[in-house]
Amino acid sequence: MGSERKVQRQQRSTEKPALRTPTPPGASQVAVKPGAAAVRYVTVEPAHEGQRLDNYLIRIAKGVPKSHIYRIVRSGEVRINQARADAADRLAAGDLIRIPPLRTAATVGPGPAPAAMLPVVYEDDHLLVIDKPAGVAAHGGSGVSFGVIERVRAARANLPFLELAHRLDRETSGLLLLAKSRRALLGLHELLKQGSLDKHYLALVAGAWANQRQHVRLGLSRIEGGGGAKMRVDELGGAASHTIFELRERLPGFALLDAELRTGRTHQIRVHLAHLGFPIVGDAKYGDFELNRLMARAHYGHALSRMFLHAWRLEFQHPVGGSAMRLESPLPSDCAALLEALRQRHA
Repeated sequence: MGSERKVQRQQRSTEKPALRTPTPPGASQVAVKPGAAAVRYVTVEPAHEGQRLDNYLIRIAKGVPKSHIYRIVRSGEVRINQARADAADRLAAGDLIRIPPLRTAATVGPGPAPAAMLPVVYEDDHLLVIDKPAGVAAHGGSGVSFGVIERVRAARANLPFLELAHRLDRETSGLLLLAKSRRALLGLHELLKQGSLDKHYLALVAGAWANQRQHVRLGLSRIEGGGGAKMRVDELGGAASHTIFELRERLPGFALLDAELRTGRTHQIRVHLAHLGFPIVGDAKYGDFELNRLMARAHYGHALSRMFLHAWRLEFQHPVGGSAMRLESPLPSDCAALLEALRQRHA
């Protein structure tokens, strides 16, 4: 793959663009192709090695709606070394990216992201760990103008580098890990690839959970069509997915589980539990809709209008210093209050 990309870059370098435009952040050159004045070619610098294509485009195309960026990637208008690209593709130094004409915020889309700093759990020169509330997206896109990363970047405008190391569903609360340096980001990605970054979630599920500890290995695939991403169990052709559930507390009609992710598929915990017949309380996409309605009306002693899924613990080796890291976030007050109400009913 590397040699093929090198050959393609060499082939592209023989073209002589008619016009040069100012270099955007992170690009060593930007050329406008003859006959298509708004088409640009950007060469990726070593500092952006390993970055996802969508995040790279968002950074260099300031003011362009994220929905437009994802659309041009899906349509094949964005290409890496003349080949079709995916939003999740990781970039290599020297890659040549074709960028088609872009619509800026002057004609469509929201204004600058408002500065909003969320509670900080841990911070040093390389890492920033925040406590994300439920209902806030990790990043903009898919109908969301601004997410955590855009707001924190605006609040920390002095930081030259800030990227999400992983993601949380919009409805999930808890620990979200951000990298303040390229070295830290690449190190965290390697830990995730090796399965050496332990992520634990607390989930309240409906039903009489039996096992103290249970491994669930069920392949997942995306359901095509319809609005919004939705996954399903696909044991034949789905992506390998592994979750370990440990019983923390039994309550009448419910169970509090610790869910440890061994893989990080979209909606993995939610789909695994729903497939087993133990939907997460408050899950509007895979859950029990009648139960969610009762929860919102305080039928069980305390009203809960969110999904009871909280990223409560991260354990990993610091990607730069190597020290052992263990970070925790307490249950949000509304989830804790519901648990206490269920305990009182049991008593």
